[in-house]
Amino acid sequence: MPPRLPLRLKALSCGTLPSVSTPVAAAPVVSGIPAFLLPFLRHQPQPSQRRHASILTSLSDRPGAYNRKIRRGRGPASGKGGKSGRGSDGQKQHGKVPEGFNGGQTPEHIVHGKYGFINQFANDMAPVNLDKIQSWIDQGRLDASRPITLKELSASRLLGQIKDGVKLLGNGASELKTPIHIVVSRASRSAIAAVEALGGTVTTRFYTAQAIRRIKAGSTHPFVSMRWDVGALNNPHLAVEGAEAIENRVKAMGFRYRLPDPSSRKDLEYYRDAKHRGYLSHTVKEGEMASLYFKEPLSEEQLKALKRESAVGGRAAKRKEGDKLW
Repeated sequence: MPPRLPLRLKALSCGTLPSVSTPVAAAPVVSGIPAFLLPFLRHQPQPSQRRHASILTSLSDRPGAYNRKIRRGRGPASGKGGKSGRGSDGQKQHGKVPEGFNGGQTPEHIVHGKYGFINQFANDMAPVNLDKIQSWIDQGRLDASRPITLKELSASRLLGQIKDGVKLLGNGASELKTPIHIVVSRASRSAIAAVEALGGTVTTRFYTAQAIRRIKAGSTHPFVSMRWDVGALNNPHLAVEGAEAIENRVKAMGFRYRLPDPSSRKDLEYYRDAKHRGYLSHTVKEGEMASLYFKEPLSEEQLKALKRESAVGGRAAKRKEGDKLW
């Protein structure tokens, strides 16, 4: 700790300080002051000042760093005394007005009704735009020669938290210059058109929240599952060694957990649709639709036969009569 010495000492009041350039004799102390302090004592403009060893005891906030608390009911000089800014009597002074109270007339939620809601069952998709992907490729944070999956998007910090999946959007499509092969949960039509115009591919597949956590942890393959058919997808860029054999897919491709496939009607119909580039689009037969309720139209002969059977007195009526026990 530096010494706390007064800059003007009684010992100096009687004589003058020696020059700095004057060689100091063997005596290290002159007039009771060490020689190494003499240059600093000579050039001080205000000898009455003192130097403190630490400023930690004098730290304080800058002016305006926080709002000063309003003290109410402490006299009229503050402007908030007397009635404390609440006015004279009434409910607003003694209590609080209920939320939505508008003076006692018919409330707004009764006049106009309640509308709108928050869908708690909606999927929370993390959006990713094409211009951001191109920026990450230019920085070397994404490798366009390999498939871009949820794991690469998360590891490169392009996306932070991924809850239910990733949706590819077409914002900044004009900035995309590199062909990419990406696997996401969903994709917009503009994004699909922009990627395929450069020779890239977009594949959508089903993910769950638990599967996403396992993919990020390296416990599940990013896109190969039991119903993943590399040959039917006809995309060599997504080819994985050993994925053709069902035995390897059953064993989770060497990972700890298998990647699940959709089971609900809504998810099945989405990933069976070719316009969404779903990975189950090959399961839709020629002439059919992605809907699970699709039925082939009946021919004229089948319609006539159906009408004959359902007609009164036809085969259906005779069959019904024959089924009676008494």
